Amino acid sequence: MKKHATVFSLLAACAALLAAAGGPASAQTAQPEEPDTLILSDSLNYDDSAKVSTFTGNVIMTRGAMTLHSDKLVVREDAQGFQYGTATVSGNKLVHVRQEDPERFEVIEAKGRRGEYNGKDETIEMIGQATVTRFICGKPFDTISGARVIYKQKSDTYEAYGGKESAAAGGRVRSVAQPRAKIDAAIEQCRKASSR
Repeated sequence: MKKHATVFSLLAACAALLAAAGGPASAQTAQPEEPDTLILSDSLNYDDSAKVSTFTGNVIMTRGAMTLHSDKLVVREDAQGFQYGTATVSGNKLVHVRQEDPERFEVIEAKGRRGEYNGKDETIEMIGQATVTRFICGKPFDTISGARVIYKQKSDTYEAYGGKESAAAGGRVRSVAQPRAKIDAAIEQCRKASSR
């Protein structure tokens, strides 16, 4: 399972995106400073007693080199300070998350009908038409498609499931992974081209 973990580094970052604080407040000691989170939306409804923020209408969430697009984003916090997020869309659209790593000439994109983050379990799940693709220098290298793709931060593993809402043909899970040497060669080639 760890073989494809690099493909899902975006999903780990999504977890940070959907939970602006990333977990319980007490766990934030001795960690590097986290980037600000900017959320643009048509409306915001915050319920302090329930600890729920609901952003609706063309939601664009940016945090560092990551961007999330959805129609609605609901973030709630439990009594222990753990956060849970759900990003959804309507119609035929997809939740879209993009993570850029300019140093490695890498972009990872995740798409699905819904994105869910569980701060307590440290899991992120893309649900319905789920696809995660890793691009190097603008070319796709690794792709996982299914009805659901779940990334577990604590164990650095993932699960992918087929079903009627799969992004892969026949309702199956489809995984394409390039050899590490091929990825490293593409990064090096891009590095040389950019230094000219």
